Amino acid sequence: METRILDGKKIAEQIETELCAEIGELRSKGIVPGLAVVLVGDNPASQLYVRSKAKKCRELGMHSESHELPTATTTDQLLGLVQELNAKDEIDGILVQLPLPSHIDSDLVLKTIDPVKDVDGFHPVNVGLLAIGRFTLAPCTPMGILEMLKREGIKLKGAEAVVVGRSNIVGKPMALLLLHQHATVTICHSRTEDLSAVCRRADILVAAIGRPAMITKEYIKPGATVVDVGTNKILDRESALRLFGANSPKFKAFERQGSVLVGDVHPTDPLGLAAAVTPVPGGVGPLTIIHLMKNALLACRARRGL
Repeated sequence: METRILDGKKIAEQIETELCAEIGELRSKGIVPGLAVVLVGDNPASQLYVRSKAKKCRELGMHSESHELPTATTTDQLLGLVQELNAKDEIDGILVQLPLPSHIDSDLVLKTIDPVKDVDGFHPVNVGLLAIGRFTLAPCTPMGILEMLKREGIKLKGAEAVVVGRSNIVGKPMALLLLHQHATVTICHSRTEDLSAVCRRADILVAAIGRPAMITKEYIKPGATVVDVGTNKILDRESALRLFGANSPKFKAFERQGSVLVGDVHPTDPLGLAAAVTPVPGGVGPLTIIHLMKNALLACRARRGL
């Protein structure tokens, strides 16, 4: 069987073209969607991620604000900023970059964001609306995956879907979104008995458990669609050699760089077995960022009754 590679970057570019047209139409009416991103601390990966979001906003013609606060910021100080952003009419979406420093009450911060501006979809109100199928804003990674599955013509109605991972950011919302598309959904986790047997039932297998290359061929039903949400950095040569092989481009990249990314799915085991699979990188990642932009546009429309 030839395995189709689901190109998340290509789909993200399609969505970006559509968003540019929608934002251009709004701007012609004097409406400029706005997104504020808040970062606490000096984590280099988070700083890079926040700046990439701001850059994408500018490319799309959106208003963008970045608020980078020191690690010593208190919960009350952060709550004050969030309340200011809640009140700013030019801001339609607010994203507080997680994780926050351990001394900050993350739950309280997320609850303080106006649900209408909660582009991450983490506010309890938005979580509840997602559960009953009446949502506008839902977490970006699961929404991006759903968009990809639809655009790639993957059958959802009546399909058996297995989601490996039960996080509030990916696993649970992914399961609810698939359920709303009339799939039959099973959520698995580290305590699921005979996990590989449960996964082998899946027509659609979503791996979001955070363990490098855990999902091997023993977990995959022939002809399944495999979505790999994981992004794990391999730092030791022996693991890179075992996973990719000495002659692979990925291993050669490891030799040059000293590290290589691998998902939660084994990089080669699905090939020839699954009908379709997402690569790492270039699969789910680009869809997450572009759906954040889409959520900001949805929030803008909702706030203005459009």
